[in-house]
Amino acid sequence: MACETCYLSGRYSIAAVGHVTRVTTSSDRLTRFLAHLDSIFQIEPSFHPFESTVPGAPKLLALVYRDVPEPAHVTGVTFGLSEVPHADWEFGRPELIISLQSTDIAWPLAVGELANQLRGHCPFCYGNVINFGEKISDESDMSAFFIFAPSILERADFLNIDVGGPQPVNIAGMYPIYDSERAMFASLGLESFWHHPNFDLYDVKRPKVNSALC
Repeated sequence: MACETCYLSGRYSIAAVGHVTRVTTSSDRLTRFLAHLDSIFQIEPSFHPFESTVPGAPKLLALVYRDVPEPAHVTGVTFGLSEVPHADWEFGRPELIISLQSTDIAWPLAVGELANQLRGHCPFCYGNVINFGEKISDESDMSAFFIFAPSILERADFLNIDVGGPQPVNIAGMYPIYDSERAMFASLGLESFWHHPNFDLYDVKRPKVNSALC
């Protein structure tokens, strides 16, 4: 697994202005974060814990929501990435979300694995490309992700979430890509890649982005 270059400027940062001064336990912060997600999705997730790779840090959780945002889709959200600080996080700390037209929970579990392995090392900022290093799911050859704003959440639902920690939480979207698209993403930039006719936010079997827009 590798966290690659941030391709966008600071104006796309997931950090939002404002500090939260209350400091609670990790369990308290998880409870508040779950309450926030419950108010959005209106269903209970399944919980998939990962043993921490950071000494003293709590387990990372992948929260999996089936049939969200609609039937035959899967959505996953992490909690625990924000529990390990990173030097680049000045005003907020990220958690991650993935939403795809799939019933395979390998997708959200891969996001949980990346967050667990790279927390404290990767800033998880908009424009980062993260290489998973192998096929994420048997249903697709995709093996990497890039990070941008969540596609299924309103701005008020993914920015400045007060969980009672030292900083607010901001949810960042994870979008799977093919290995060959890592170089194309760097060449085109996020905006052109995002608007390429072959790029589909939710389709894990889409054709590859292999050329610039005409």
